[in-house]
Amino acid sequence: MAGIHFSDTAQSYLAELLSKQDAEGVGIRVFITQPGTPYAETCIAYCKPGEEKPEDELLVLDAFNVWIDAISIPFLDDAVVDYATDRMGGQLTIKAPNAKVPMVNEDSPLNERINYLLQTEINPGLASHGGEVKLIDVVEGGVAILQFGGGCQGCGMVDVTLKEGIEKTLVARIPEITAVRDVTDHTVKENAYY
Repeated sequence: MAGIHFSDTAQSYLAELLSKQDAEGVGIRVFITQPGTPYAETCIAYCKPGEEKPEDELLVLDAFNVWIDAISIPFLDDAVVDYATDRMGGQLTIKAPNAKVPMVNEDSPLNERINYLLQTEINPGLASHGGEVKLIDVVEGGVAILQFGGGCQGCGMVDVTLKEGIEKTLVARIPEITAVRDVTDHTVKENAYY
């Protein structure tokens, strides 16, 4: 069963919206566009009878049914749909902490395991400086070729970040990796953090 939770306030709010629909038996469908990528977006849409897909998972709530896109299920673990009121009215929020996280394990392809580590551990740290790093390739001898972007490009501290932070982490966590190399052009310094 999908690990998505609807708060009581979210259920009440959605039930009220659904009661205003013309058709009988309208539910909602939850899906993620581009799951497992940095561009993942969690979406909720009306779902009229017959619009659900055969592989969707059905979640029966007190007031309405929720159909969950089969491909999105693993990415909706620990997801919470909530409705919070404030001075301006209220807002439906969806927090899906695993939407952007690729599902990987030690049997996954090498580049997927590297990307997973970059997205979940390395980039969140670089993001505070407006930076990011991405994998370009893995070459002979287990050398990961990386490219920095954002505030890391042109940053004077990038060699330290690469050797002390990223290389140590990747080598320790992914046995096939022996070293990392940077292909970024650091002569471009417009957005550099340092």
